[in-house]
Amino acid sequence: MSCSVVVKKHEYTEQPLNQEPPTKALIDHFLTPQDISYDRNHGPIPPVSEEKHTIGIGGVGLHSLELTVDQLRSKFSQHTVTCALQCAGNRRHTMRTLLKEVQGIDWGDAAVMNCKWKGPRLRDVLLRAGLRNIPNNTDRQLYVAFSCYKVECQDDDFFEASVPLEKCLEEDRDAILALEVNDSPLTANHGYPVRVVLPGIVGVRWVKWLERITIQDHESPNVYQQRDYKVLPPDATDSESAEQYWGCTPPMYDLPINSVVAVPSDGETVSAPPSGTVEVKGYAIPGGANGPVIRVEVSGDGGKSWVQAELNESSRSSKWCWVLWRASVKMTLGTKVDILSRATDAGGNSQKEHSQWNLRGVGYSGYGRAKDLTIV
Repeated sequence: MSCSVVVKKHEYTEQPLNQEPPTKALIDHFLTPQDISYDRNHGPIPPVSEEKHTIGIGGVGLHSLELTVDQLRSKFSQHTVTCALQCAGNRRHTMRTLLKEVQGIDWGDAAVMNCKWKGPRLRDVLLRAGLRNIPNNTDRQLYVAFSCYKVECQDDDFFEASVPLEKCLEEDRDAILALEVNDSPLTANHGYPVRVVLPGIVGVRWVKWLERITIQDHESPNVYQQRDYKVLPPDATDSESAEQYWGCTPPMYDLPINSVVAVPSDGETVSAPPSGTVEVKGYAIPGGANGPVIRVEVSGDGGKSWVQAELNESSRSSKWCWVLWRASVKMTLGTKVDILSRATDAGGNSQKEHSQWNLRGVGYSGYGRAKDLTIV
C-alpha cells in the first residue's frame, strides 16, 4: 500500500476524510503532530463554534447537566495523559494480503498516533452530574454512550459509541474530555472543540465533536457499535453469513498489543555494511491497560532468531503510550527477505505470528513485518 505524506489538513469536508501518512514519517516524532496524523471519519467534518458548542450529560443516576467548552476548561481540574490512539482497522492491509480478503478501508501500518491530550477527567464530569447516586450494589451493567449529532454518517443518522462505565470511572484509566492535543487546541478533523480520550481503547470509541454523554443500561444501538468494529468468528466469511453473528459478538474495546517495522519499508533495497547488519526501526503499543511495552524483538531470518531492540526512553513516560524502537539486525544478502518484530507488554501480552482473521479486518496484531526486501 502506498500513501503520500499528509501536508495539510482540511478544516471542513463534505465527504469522510480518511488518510494516513507514510509509516517512516510517523516514527520521526514521539508525539505525533496533528498535520501528519491519520484521519478516520464516517461522515463529513462539521463546522463547529466553540462559543456555541455545549455537552449535555444525563442518564441513569444522573441529573441533567449542560456544560460549555469554557466550563469544561475553567470549572474542572485539567488532566494530561500521553497515549496512543489507534484505528481498529490499522494493519488491515496486512491481514488481507497475508491471510485472506477482508472488508474495509485498506489501512497500512500508520493508522495510529501518539499524543499528549489535556482536558477534564471524564470521571470528574460524571461526578458533577450526580454519579455518586448510583447504588454500589447495582446488578446492572451500565454503559457510557458518547454522541455527536452534527452530521449524518454513511451508515447511520449520527455517530455514537459506548463503553462499559467502569472503563470511565477508575482514575488510573485516565479517561478525559480532551480540549487540547500536544499543547495546542484540537483541529477540526481531530474533534475540535472537544473529543473523548479513552486510553487503551480502540479509536472508534473516542467520539469527536462530542455533544452528549449518557449513562444507560445497554450498549449504544448505533450501527458502528452493533454492526461493525467486532472481531467476528472465522465462520462469518461474507456479509450474508455475518448476519447471525453481529448480535452475539461483543464489541471491540481494548487495543491489541502491536508492533510495526517502519524502516526499512516493504519492497525496499537495503545496503548492508561489511558487518552485515541493517538498522531497523518501528513503533509498538501495549495491549489495553497492560502497558507499558517492556520489550521488542526483531528477526531477520524468518523468526529463527531474535535480537532485542533498544526502546526510546521517552516512550516509557506513560503506560498508555507507544514505544519507538530500533535494532541492528544481522542479515543475509538476497531478495524476497522479510524482517519481523514482536512486542511484549507489562501485562505479559506478546504478539503471535498472526492474529485471528475476521471479515471486517479489525484488530490485526500479528508480527510486524517489512516484506520483500532486497539486501545488497
